[in-house]
Amino acid sequence: MITRLRVIFQGRVQGVGFRMRARSCAQRVPITGWVRNEPDGTVMLEAQGTEEDLNTFLTALRKQTSGLVEREVHAHVRTELNEDGFEIRRH
Repeated sequence: MITRLRVIFQGRVQGVGFRMRARSCAQRVPITGWVRNEPDGTVMLEAQGTEEDLNTFLTALRKQTSGLVEREVHAHVRTELNEDGFEIRRH
């Protein structure tokens, strides 16, 4: 079953290559979505795939960003049809 997860990362997550690391991790698993910096200093991402693929992605991302993230806020959101790839978005 395909699900979509929105995650807000808090901590020292801007200006440290977080978004590029997220995209790199996402390209190793069959998921789609996006990541972007938020004006409040957090990073938000939405990722879509199977629970297993999302867990694999998040585990890899946590390893790549160890020590930068203080808190993660998760929410399931509506899936997106016809989404292709994983991109870095700008505000």
